[in-house]
Amino acid sequence: MTPVVGLCGNPNVGKSTLFNAATGLRQHTGNWTGKTVGLQSGTAKVDGRALTLVDVPGTYSLRPVSEEERAAEDFVRSGRADACIVVLDGTSLRRSLPLALEILAVQPRTVLCVNLLDEAKKQGVQVDTAALSKALGVPVVGAAARSGRGVREALRGALALVDGPAPKPEPLALRPGETWAEACHRRAGELCALAVRQGDGAARDRQQRADRLLTGRLLGVPAMLLLLGLVFFLTLKGANYPSALLERGFSALGGWLRRGLTDLGAPPFLIGALMDGVYGTTATVVAVMLPPMALFFPLFTLLEDLGYLPRVAFNLDRCFACCHACGKQALTVCMGFGCNAVGVTGCRIIDSRRERLIAILTNAVTPCNGRFPALLTLCTVFFGGGLLSAGLMVGLMAFSVAMTLGLSFLLSRTILRGQPSAYTLELPPFRRPQVGKVIVRSLLDRTLRILLRAVTVAAPCGLILFLLGSLPKEGPSLLSRLVRLLDPVGRAFGLDGAILSGFLLGLPANEIVLPLTLQGYGAVGALPSTASGALGPALLAAGWTRWTALAFMVFSLLHFPCSTTLLTIKKETGSWGWTLLSALLPTIFGLLVCLIIRILTI
Repeated sequence: MTPVVGLCGNPNVGKSTLFNAATGLRQHTGNWTGKTVGLQSGTAKVDGRALTLVDVPGTYSLRPVSEEERAAEDFVRSGRADACIVVLDGTSLRRSLPLALEILAVQPRTVLCVNLLDEAKKQGVQVDTAALSKALGVPVVGAAARSGRGVREALRGALALVDGPAPKPEPLALRPGETWAEACHRRAGELCALAVRQGDGAARDRQQRADRLLTGRLLGVPAMLLLLGLVFFLTLKGANYPSALLERGFSALGGWLRRGLTDLGAPPFLIGALMDGVYGTTATVVAVMLPPMALFFPLFTLLEDLGYLPRVAFNLDRCFACCHACGKQALTVCMGFGCNAVGVTGCRIIDSRRERLIAILTNAVTPCNGRFPALLTLCTVFFGGGLLSAGLMVGLMAFSVAMTLGLSFLLSRTILRGQPSAYTLELPPFRRPQVGKVIVRSLLDRTLRILLRAVTVAAPCGLILFLLGSLPKEGPSLLSRLVRLLDPVGRAFGLDGAILSGFLLGLPANEIVLPLTLQGYGAVGALPSTASGALGPALLAAGWTRWTALAFMVFSLLHFPCSTTLLTIKKETGSWGWTLLSALLPTIFGLLVCLIIRILTI
């Protein structure tokens, strides 16, 4: 029978990195708290022997206060694991040891893995693993999981414990009047005095100076906006040429394929379905999405790997507290920038049900991966792709955060009244990003994965759109009827029928909303043939102005979530009522903001 080994530890000690190194899986890792909110399992092999490795959510103790901590406690206490590996932070061992002492009291077959020794060395910290092992009576190995050091040794240690007799860790004696938690922290201090040697602290001083700059009351928010603006500026400037090149390339390839199908004698209806439907929609998605994603996601992932995202959450903490929401919601907002479904799942780190519902209901206001390409592309087309566009993107992100705060305040004052709860927000140390790995990971795990999902959705949607645009054979098509039906409503809010139909038909994935909008214009004859080859001319030919683009971008920020996120909300809340509210809330406010923009531009 394959042994089961639990991988436990505090948040942000490198558990997921060690898990990936051991199993070969590419679970997304980040230098910030809250990444793992459920049990992840994979198969690892060491010395020709397989074991099941379970990545347990990060927790500070076996006295849970949140859903993720409860999942960790249940797993450790259930006895499902034949052994455990407790990952400790070598740069802050005193913080990590209390949990290890609690787990040892429940599961004596435990290996302590002191991770981040490379970072500890840079800070002048030395950990004597042999002394720690002797004092505790259990195996202790040193590791630097990002480089693979110590991973196999930790697995070997766990297998040895499974095969052999259970060790007998030193019992933790309680002093008179001392609680179990106090005893664990006292013993952790004693162990650190025995096994840890501190350096001169120069590296820690540099970290503190950086934190004073990036999280200070005066410079924290301006520094955050400046960094975000730089990321958008580099993305917008770099995406122009490759996007235009892709559009020309796909247009030329499309003409060659159409001629080939014609020469083969394919029926006109089949040629239209394949070329105007499947190929046209898919090619537009790729040309629009790929260049900005290939630049934005590596840049954003570098900030994540550096450890900057927790500083963003820290800067927003006071704002969420003022809205009577939990400061941890700032972390779920950061998760939502990747995917709203992930952000909704990440709300499990909030222990208060009221505050968790607020975070879930407002997460769709955060622009996810699928919405960024359209936002970046429209900024380039209508606002020049320079400093003005970068500033506009920063403004849109600030607007989305402001709307999140506003909706959170509204909910906390109406149907979800209550006071904010207290919590601990950990700021992990800055770490030098592994640039090569970050670029590869962001391109494979984000850019290509999202592009593949978009293409997978775009191809059948393109076919369906072609059918809607071709049927019935007599009279206006179904798609043109839908566009015309929605047109008066759309124009009342500064949009039009093609835009609204694009958002409705794009429910499966936000990535395809803009291409579906173009299909809607084509269905009602709003696109001359001379403008059909490139996005910019096509939108201009359809009557778009800068104000139309701005209204589209605002509604892209504030509208119902995609189908995946809606299903995730239903799963997390267990209620179709909350799910419906999560769709209606941003949509209503999105239409109101678009109406304000229209009134201001009359």
